[in-house]
Amino acid sequence: MNEQNIFIVRCGEVALKGMNKPYFERMLVERIGKRLKAAGLSGIDVRRHEGLIFARAPKELDKDAIVKEISKVFGVASISPAVECESDMDRIGEKAVEYMMELIEKKGVKTFKVEAKRADKTFPVKSPDIARRIGASVLKGCKVLKVDVHNPDVYLFVDVRREETFIYQQKIAGFGGLPLGTNGKGLVLLSGGIDSPVAAWLMAKRGMLIEAVHFHSYPYTSPRAQEKVEELAKIVASYCGRFKMHVINILPIQEQIVQNCPEAETTILVRRFMMRIAEKIAEKNGCMMLITGENLGQVASQTAESLVVTDASVSMPVMRPLIAMDKVDIMEKAEEIGTFETSIQPYEDCCTVFLPPHPVTKPRLSRIEESESRLDVEGLVKAAVESEEIVDIS
Repeated sequence: MNEQNIFIVRCGEVALKGMNKPYFERMLVERIGKRLKAAGLSGIDVRRHEGLIFARAPKELDKDAIVKEISKVFGVASISPAVECESDMDRIGEKAVEYMMELIEKKGVKTFKVEAKRADKTFPVKSPDIARRIGASVLKGCKVLKVDVHNPDVYLFVDVRREETFIYQQKIAGFGGLPLGTNGKGLVLLSGGIDSPVAAWLMAKRGMLIEAVHFHSYPYTSPRAQEKVEELAKIVASYCGRFKMHVINILPIQEQIVQNCPEAETTILVRRFMMRIAEKIAEKNGCMMLITGENLGQVASQTAESLVVTDASVSMPVMRPLIAMDKVDIMEKAEEIGTFETSIQPYEDCCTVFLPPHPVTKPRLSRIEESESRLDVEGLVKAAVESEEIVDIS
């Protein structure tokens, strides 16, 4: 067999898709290939085979870099760098000894346990006997090793298939979820805070392509605040690929609200305008729904009553993947995906401009609509959408 670095990729939830499984697997293969190519890792063959996905790479490519890129592809449950040989017991034993000798030299391994799986049921040796016989071969060929069935230094996995057998010792976790592009496209309202980048990431993990809209209040908010949001968007894009970010200055609307409406309603009124503007942008760009980082009860605009009044401003579905999460859990996820340190940089966003000292927390839709009747809602929304700037995030 040609000398290559081989990676076994497991599909996780994709494997449960029944009749649609081939479609999801094809999408996952495509996403892995695109991801590797975008990272400059060329010449890697990615294809489905017997319920798994295999990536075969030239030896000169960095194995760790390949694992890192594949692990970021949504739909990947785990990755195992592996070696392969013919499905013959003598050859499997020889390869296992070679594999363990390398681990002894590099990592000082002293104990091991063999776990075997016979994916090819026509193979004449059953799984327990494969494990026993390969374990004996390793003990004979690697005198310094001992078997430890309870807490070994290394689990030696032997996966016997029809044409070849794979040997590996790691199952490196991916993020799971579903391949990008299998669940339509959504528009996320992206701020510079902790929550909305995590919300975008979670929806992308469910297979949804992402676009973003960002609202600012220049000159009350600084250009550096927008740069911060662009940095956050780039981190999100490192998982879900390039996307457009639509940038809107909402200050003219805020000024009209402050001049014409009750102060306590400012926050909820601005939020309703954001949703209307986002809906118009979503419709123009083929997005099926809006996505926000709102979390029930976190601030005045996120009480149950406020969310109901906010949603009444649009007809498009609004997804809130963080709605029932604790703030601590959201922060931990932000740290995991790499957005936290950027999110906590101290730059003002538009939500802090004209913030009332005592915002209404239980708004009534009829009163909010009465306040909006003092404004040219349609004209303000139209002007905001027409003034958008588009930033390409990659």
